[in-house]
Amino acid sequence: MIARSQQVVETADWRAQLRDAYRSPAQLLADLGIAADAVALAPDSPFPFRVTRAFAARMRPGDVDDALLRQVLPLSVEDEDVAGYSADPLQETSHYADGALIRKYQGRALLMVTGACAIHCRYCFRREFPYGESVGNAALSAALGALAADTSLHEVILSGGDPLVLDDAQLASLVTRLDALPHVRRLRIHSRLPVVLPARITSRLLDVLATARMNTALVIHANHAQELDSEVRAALAALKRAGVTLLNQAVLLRGVNDDAMTLAALCETLFEAGVLPYYVHVLDRVRGTAHFDAGDLRAAHIEQALRARLPGYLVPRFVREVPGADSKLPLSAL
Repeated sequence: MIARSQQVVETADWRAQLRDAYRSPAQLLADLGIAADAVALAPDSPFPFRVTRAFAARMRPGDVDDALLRQVLPLSVEDEDVAGYSADPLQETSHYADGALIRKYQGRALLMVTGACAIHCRYCFRREFPYGESVGNAALSAALGALAADTSLHEVILSGGDPLVLDDAQLASLVTRLDALPHVRRLRIHSRLPVVLPARITSRLLDVLATARMNTALVIHANHAQELDSEVRAALAALKRAGVTLLNQAVLLRGVNDDAMTLAALCETLFEAGVLPYYVHVLDRVRGTAHFDAGDLRAAHIEQALRARLPGYLVPRFVREVPGADSKLPLSAL
Protein backbone atom coordinates (compact mmCIF):
# COMPACT_ATOMS: atom_id res chain seq x y z
CA MET A 1 0.00 0.00 0.00
CA ILE A 2 1.18 3.57 -0.64
CA ALA A 3 0.97 6.74 1.40
CA ARG A 4 -2.17 8.83 0.97
CA SER A 5 -0.12 11.89 -0.02
CA GLN A 6 1.31 10.00 -3.00
CA GLN A 7 -2.20 8.92 -4.04
CA VAL A 8 -3.37 12.54 -4.01
CA VAL A 9 -0.45 13.64 -6.22
CA GLU A 10 -1.03 10.81 -8.69
CA THR A 11 -4.77 11.41 -8.88
CA ALA A 12 -4.32 15.14 -9.39
CA ASP A 13 -1.80 14.46 -12.16
CA TRP A 14 -3.98 12.23 -14.34
CA ARG A 15 -7.13 14.23 -13.71
CA ALA A 16 -5.30 17.42 -14.66
CA GLN A 17 -4.06 15.76 -17.84
CA LEU A 18 -7.59 14.65 -18.64
CA ARG A 19 -8.90 18.21 -18.26
CA ASP A 20 -6.04 19.56 -20.37
CA ALA A 21 -6.88 17.46 -23.43
CA TYR A 22 -7.09 19.11 -26.83
CA ARG A 23 -10.64 20.20 -27.65
CA SER A 24 -9.82 22.00 -30.92
CA PRO A 25 -8.53 20.18 -34.01
CA ALA A 26 -7.16 23.49 -35.32
CA GLN A 27 -5.04 23.87 -32.18
CA LEU A 28 -3.69 20.34 -32.49
CA LEU A 29 -2.81 20.89 -36.15
CA ALA A 30 -1.10 24.17 -35.27
CA ASP A 31 0.98 22.49 -32.56
CA LEU A 32 1.98 19.79 -35.06
CA GLY A 33 3.03 22.41 -37.59
CA ILE A 34 0.29 21.44 -40.06
CA ALA A 35 -1.60 24.14 -41.95
CA ALA A 36 -5.30 24.27 -41.15
CA ASP A 37 -6.19 24.07 -44.84
CA ALA A 38 -4.10 20.92 -45.37
CA VAL A 39 -7.14 18.80 -44.48
CA ALA A 40 -10.89 19.13 -44.93
CA LEU A 41 -12.13 19.25 -41.36
CA ALA A 42 -15.73 18.59 -40.37
CA PRO A 43 -17.02 22.06 -39.42
CA ASP A 44 -19.49 21.16 -36.65
CA SER A 45 -19.39 17.46 -35.87
CA PRO A 46 -21.96 16.27 -33.30
CA PHE A 47 -19.26 13.89 -32.07
CA PRO A 48 -16.90 16.27 -30.26
CA PHE A 49 -13.14 16.35 -30.68
CA ARG A 50 -11.00 15.27 -27.72
CA VAL A 51 -7.37 14.07 -27.64
CA THR A 52 -5.03 13.77 -24.68
CA ARG A 53 -1.73 15.58 -24.97
CA ALA A 54 0.09 12.37 -24.04
CA PHE A 55 -1.32 10.72 -27.18
CA ALA A 56 -0.74 13.79 -29.35
CA ALA A 57 2.91 13.90 -28.27
CA ARG A 58 3.50 10.65 -30.19
CA MET A 59 2.26 12.10 -33.48
CA ARG A 60 4.83 13.03 -36.12
CA PRO A 61 5.05 16.81 -36.59
CA GLY A 62 4.18 18.04 -40.05
CA ASP A 63 2.69 14.72 -41.17
CA VAL A 64 -1.00 15.04 -42.05
CA ASP A 65 -1.10 11.28 -42.72
CA ASP A 66 0.31 10.30 -39.33
CA ALA A 67 -1.37 7.07 -38.18
CA LEU A 68 -2.28 8.49 -34.77
CA LEU A 69 -3.56 11.79 -36.10
CA ARG A 70 -5.81 10.02 -38.63
CA GLN A 71 -7.57 8.18 -35.79
CA VAL A 72 -8.74 11.37 -34.08
CA LEU A 73 -9.08 14.08 -36.74
CA PRO A 74 -12.72 14.90 -37.61
CA LEU A 75 -12.89 15.08 -41.42
CA SER A 76 -15.68 16.40 -43.61
CA VAL A 77 -16.22 12.91 -45.08
CA GLU A 78 -17.87 12.01 -41.77
CA ASP A 79 -20.88 13.99 -42.94
CA GLU A 80 -21.44 11.80 -46.00
CA ASP A 81 -24.38 9.39 -45.91
CA VAL A 82 -23.21 5.90 -46.87
CA ALA A 83 -25.59 2.97 -47.36
CA GLY A 84 -25.23 0.29 -44.69
CA TYR A 85 -23.92 2.66 -42.00
CA SER A 86 -26.17 3.52 -39.05
CA ALA A 87 -26.20 4.98 -35.54
CA ASP A 88 -26.28 1.58 -33.79
CA PRO A 89 -24.83 -1.05 -36.17
CA LEU A 90 -24.50 -3.66 -33.40
CA GLN A 91 -28.07 -3.06 -32.17
CA GLU A 92 -26.77 -2.74 -28.63
CA THR A 93 -29.72 -0.73 -27.39
CA SER A 94 -31.92 -3.78 -27.99
CA HIS A 95 -29.82 -5.82 -25.53
CA TYR A 96 -30.35 -3.67 -22.46
CA ALA A 97 -31.85 -5.86 -19.77
CA ASP A 98 -31.39 -4.19 -16.39
CA GLY A 99 -30.20 -0.64 -15.92
CA ALA A 100 -26.65 -0.34 -17.24
CA LEU A 101 -26.37 -4.01 -18.15
CA ILE A 102 -26.03 -5.36 -21.70
CA ARG A 103 -26.46 -9.11 -22.16
CA LYS A 104 -25.46 -10.51 -25.52
CA TYR A 105 -23.40 -13.62 -24.80
CA GLN A 106 -23.84 -16.61 -22.50
CA GLY A 107 -22.19 -16.46 -19.08
CA ARG A 108 -21.11 -12.84 -19.23
CA ALA A 109 -22.58 -9.38 -19.18
CA LEU A 110 -21.33 -5.92 -20.04
CA LEU A 111 -21.71 -3.18 -17.46
CA MET A 112 -21.84 0.38 -18.83
CA VAL A 113 -20.29 2.50 -16.10
CA THR A 114 -19.77 5.84 -17.89
CA GLY A 115 -20.24 7.60 -21.18
CA ALA A 116 -16.98 9.55 -20.87
CA CYS A 117 -13.69 8.87 -22.64
CA ALA A 118 -10.24 10.45 -22.52
CA ILE A 119 -10.03 10.45 -26.32
CA HIS A 120 -12.66 10.46 -29.05
CA CYS A 121 -11.61 8.01 -31.74
CA ARG A 122 -13.42 8.93 -34.94
CA TYR A 123 -14.24 5.29 -35.77
CA CYS A 124 -15.91 4.65 -32.38
CA PHE A 125 -18.92 2.35 -32.75
CA ARG A 126 -20.60 4.10 -29.80
CA ARG A 127 -20.18 7.65 -31.13
CA GLU A 128 -23.99 8.05 -31.19
CA PHE A 129 -24.80 5.85 -28.20
CA PRO A 130 -27.57 7.22 -25.90
CA TYR A 131 -25.50 7.24 -22.71
CA GLY A 132 -27.91 9.51 -20.92
CA GLU A 133 -30.41 6.66 -20.81
CA SER A 134 -28.01 3.97 -19.62
CA VAL A 135 -25.49 5.32 -17.10
CA GLY A 136 -25.84 6.82 -13.64
CA ASN A 137 -26.42 5.66 -10.07
CA ALA A 138 -29.94 4.32 -10.64
CA ALA A 139 -28.92 2.33 -13.73
CA LEU A 140 -25.85 0.97 -11.95
CA SER A 141 -27.85 -0.14 -8.90
CA ALA A 142 -30.37 -1.93 -11.10
CA ALA A 143 -27.56 -3.64 -12.98
CA LEU A 144 -25.81 -4.81 -9.82
CA GLY A 145 -29.09 -6.18 -8.52
CA ALA A 146 -29.57 -8.14 -11.73
CA LEU A 147 -26.00 -9.46 -11.56
CA ALA A 148 -26.57 -10.63 -7.99
CA ALA A 149 -29.74 -12.46 -8.97
CA ASP A 150 -28.36 -14.27 -12.03
CA THR A 151 -25.89 -16.92 -10.95
CA SER A 152 -25.31 -18.00 -14.56
CA LEU A 153 -23.17 -14.88 -15.08
CA HIS A 154 -19.52 -15.66 -14.37
CA GLU A 155 -17.82 -12.69 -16.00
CA VAL A 156 -18.52 -8.96 -15.83
CA ILE A 157 -17.09 -6.63 -18.46
CA LEU A 158 -16.66 -2.98 -17.50
CA SER A 159 -17.18 -0.74 -20.50
CA GLY A 160 -18.51 2.64 -21.51
CA GLY A 161 -17.22 5.18 -22.55
CA ASP A 162 -14.06 4.20 -20.74
CA PRO A 163 -14.40 2.72 -17.24
CA LEU A 164 -10.99 4.00 -16.15
CA VAL A 165 -12.31 7.56 -16.42
CA LEU A 166 -13.92 6.76 -13.05
CA ASP A 167 -11.68 7.73 -10.15
CA ASP A 168 -9.97 5.21 -7.90
CA ALA A 169 -12.56 5.46 -5.11
CA GLN A 170 -15.43 4.81 -7.53
CA LEU A 171 -13.66 1.84 -9.09
CA ALA A 172 -12.71 0.42 -5.69
CA SER A 173 -16.35 0.58 -4.59
CA LEU A 174 -17.54 -1.09 -7.78
CA VAL A 175 -14.93 -3.86 -7.64
CA THR A 176 -15.79 -4.51 -3.99
CA ARG A 177 -19.48 -4.91 -4.84
CA LEU A 178 -18.69 -7.27 -7.71
CA ASP A 179 -16.23 -9.21 -5.54
CA ALA A 180 -19.09 -9.88 -3.12
CA LEU A 181 -20.92 -11.90 -5.80
CA PRO A 182 -19.43 -15.42 -5.49
CA HIS A 183 -20.63 -16.56 -8.92
CA VAL A 184 -18.74 -13.72 -10.66
CA ARG A 185 -15.32 -15.28 -11.19
CA ARG A 186 -13.80 -12.93 -13.75
CA LEU A 187 -13.60 -9.17 -14.17
CA ARG A 188 -12.73 -7.77 -17.58
CA ILE A 189 -12.04 -4.08 -18.12
CA HIS A 190 -11.94 -2.56 -21.60
CA SER A 191 -9.96 0.68 -21.58
CA ARG A 192 -7.93 2.91 -23.86
CA LEU A 193 -6.57 4.98 -20.96
CA PRO A 194 -3.38 2.93 -20.35
CA VAL A 195 -2.45 3.88 -23.93
CA VAL A 196 -3.74 7.45 -24.26
CA LEU A 197 -3.28 8.53 -20.62
CA PRO A 198 -0.76 6.20 -18.92
CA ALA A 199 -0.65 8.43 -15.82
CA ARG A 200 -4.09 6.95 -15.02
CA ILE A 201 -2.43 3.76 -13.79
CA THR A 202 -2.03 4.91 -10.21
CA SER A 203 -0.75 2.94 -7.25
CA ARG A 204 -4.25 2.95 -5.74
CA LEU A 205 -5.73 1.51 -8.93
CA LEU A 206 -3.06 -1.19 -8.96
CA ASP A 207 -3.91 -2.03 -5.32
CA VAL A 208 -7.60 -2.36 -6.20
CA LEU A 209 -6.92 -4.74 -9.07
CA ALA A 210 -4.22 -6.74 -7.28
CA THR A 211 -6.38 -7.45 -4.22
CA ALA A 212 -9.61 -8.34 -6.05
CA ARG A 213 -10.85 -11.90 -5.56
CA MET A 214 -11.89 -12.12 -9.20
CA ASN A 215 -9.39 -12.96 -11.91
CA THR A 216 -8.87 -9.66 -13.70
CA ALA A 217 -8.11 -9.02 -17.36
CA LEU A 218 -7.55 -5.59 -18.87
CA VAL A 219 -8.17 -5.30 -22.60
CA ILE A 220 -6.34 -2.26 -23.89
CA HIS A 221 -6.90 -0.70 -27.31
CA ALA A 222 -3.89 0.10 -29.49
CA ASN A 223 -3.98 0.18 -33.28
CA HIS A 224 -0.39 1.06 -34.14
CA ALA A 225 3.02 0.39 -32.60
CA GLN A 226 3.68 4.14 -32.49
CA GLU A 227 1.11 4.37 -29.67
CA LEU A 228 3.26 2.33 -27.28
CA ASP A 229 5.90 4.72 -25.98
CA SER A 230 8.01 4.31 -22.83
CA GLU A 231 5.33 5.79 -20.54
CA VAL A 232 2.73 3.35 -21.84
CA ARG A 233 5.12 0.43 -21.45
CA ALA A 234 5.84 1.43 -17.85
CA ALA A 235 2.12 1.56 -17.07
CA LEU A 236 1.58 -1.85 -18.68
CA ALA A 237 4.50 -3.32 -16.74
CA ALA A 238 2.98 -2.07 -13.49
CA LEU A 239 -0.36 -3.67 -14.36
CA LYS A 240 1.36 -6.95 -15.17
CA ARG A 241 3.20 -6.90 -11.83
CA ALA A 242 -0.19 -6.45 -10.15
CA GLY A 243 -1.28 -9.77 -11.63
CA VAL A 244 -3.56 -8.35 -14.33
CA THR A 245 -3.83 -10.30 -17.58
CA LEU A 246 -3.21 -7.89 -20.46
CA LEU A 247 -4.81 -8.27 -23.88
CA ASN A 248 -5.14 -5.91 -26.83
CA GLN A 249 -7.91 -5.34 -29.30
CA ALA A 250 -7.36 -3.26 -32.41
CA VAL A 251 -9.60 -2.03 -35.20
CA LEU A 252 -8.54 -2.45 -38.81
CA LEU A 253 -8.47 1.09 -40.18
CA ARG A 254 -7.75 2.17 -43.73
CA GLY A 255 -4.76 4.47 -43.85
CA VAL A 256 -3.74 3.60 -40.28
CA ASN A 257 -2.87 -0.09 -39.98
CA ASP A 258 -4.33 -1.89 -43.02
CA ASP A 259 -1.20 -3.77 -44.04
CA ALA A 260 0.52 -6.85 -42.65
CA MET A 261 3.83 -5.14 -41.88
CA THR A 262 2.18 -2.48 -39.71
CA LEU A 263 0.05 -4.98 -37.79
CA ALA A 264 2.99 -7.37 -37.34
CA ALA A 265 4.98 -4.52 -35.80
CA LEU A 266 2.05 -3.78 -33.49
CA CYS A 267 1.75 -7.42 -32.39
CA GLU A 268 5.48 -7.75 -31.71
CA THR A 269 5.60 -4.44 -29.83
CA LEU A 270 2.60 -5.44 -27.74
CA PHE A 271 4.20 -8.74 -26.76
CA GLU A 272 7.43 -6.98 -25.80
CA ALA A 273 5.29 -4.81 -23.51
CA GLY A 274 3.64 -7.84 -21.89
CA VAL A 275 0.37 -7.68 -23.83
CA LEU A 276 -1.07 -10.52 -25.90
CA PRO A 277 -2.74 -9.57 -29.21
CA TYR A 278 -6.38 -10.63 -28.87
CA TYR A 279 -8.70 -9.26 -31.55
CA VAL A 280 -8.55 -7.21 -34.71
CA HIS A 281 -12.07 -5.96 -35.33
CA VAL A 282 -13.12 -5.20 -38.86
CA LEU A 283 -14.88 -1.86 -38.83
CA ASP A 284 -18.30 -1.66 -37.19
CA ARG A 285 -20.38 0.27 -39.70
CA VAL A 286 -21.40 3.23 -37.58
CA ARG A 287 -22.48 6.39 -39.37
CA GLY A 288 -19.58 8.70 -40.22
CA THR A 289 -16.84 6.06 -40.35
CA ALA A 290 -16.99 4.65 -43.89
CA HIS A 291 -13.67 6.28 -44.85
CA PHE A 292 -11.93 3.95 -42.38
CA ASP A 293 -13.30 0.75 -43.95
CA ALA A 294 -10.48 -1.36 -45.41
CA GLY A 295 -12.89 -4.03 -46.69
CA ASP A 296 -13.33 -7.64 -45.61
CA LEU A 297 -11.31 -9.07 -48.50
CA ARG A 298 -8.28 -6.94 -47.65
CA ALA A 299 -8.69 -7.88 -44.00
CA ALA A 300 -8.68 -11.58 -44.89
CA HIS A 301 -5.50 -11.17 -46.94
CA ILE A 302 -3.81 -9.32 -44.09
CA GLU A 303 -4.77 -12.02 -41.59
CA GLN A 304 -3.33 -14.69 -43.90
CA ALA A 305 -0.12 -12.69 -44.29
CA LEU A 306 0.20 -12.33 -40.52
CA ARG A 307 -0.10 -16.08 -40.07
CA ALA A 308 2.82 -16.53 -42.45
CA ARG A 309 4.88 -13.83 -40.73
CA LEU A 310 4.26 -14.38 -37.00
CA PRO A 311 4.12 -17.31 -34.57
CA GLY A 312 0.53 -18.39 -33.93
CA TYR A 313 0.35 -16.96 -30.41
CA LEU A 314 1.04 -13.46 -31.78
CA VAL A 315 -1.66 -13.54 -34.45
CA PRO A 316 -4.84 -11.81 -33.24
CA ARG A 317 -8.21 -13.15 -34.30
CA PHE A 318 -9.82 -11.10 -37.06
CA VAL A 319 -13.49 -10.84 -36.16
CA ARG A 320 -16.72 -9.05 -36.92
CA GLU A 321 -19.51 -8.54 -34.41
CA VAL A 322 -22.83 -9.48 -35.98
CA PRO A 323 -26.09 -8.54 -34.24
CA GLY A 324 -27.87 -11.63 -32.93
CA ALA A 325 -24.86 -13.96 -33.17
CA ASP A 326 -23.91 -15.82 -29.98
CA SER A 327 -20.27 -14.70 -30.23
CA LYS A 328 -18.00 -12.55 -32.33
CA LEU A 329 -17.56 -14.24 -35.68
CA PRO A 330 -14.15 -15.04 -37.22
CA LEU A 331 -13.70 -13.21 -40.47
CA SER A 332 -12.93 -16.52 -42.15
CA ALA A 333 -16.45 -17.72 -41.31
CA LEU A 334 -18.00 -14.76 -43.15
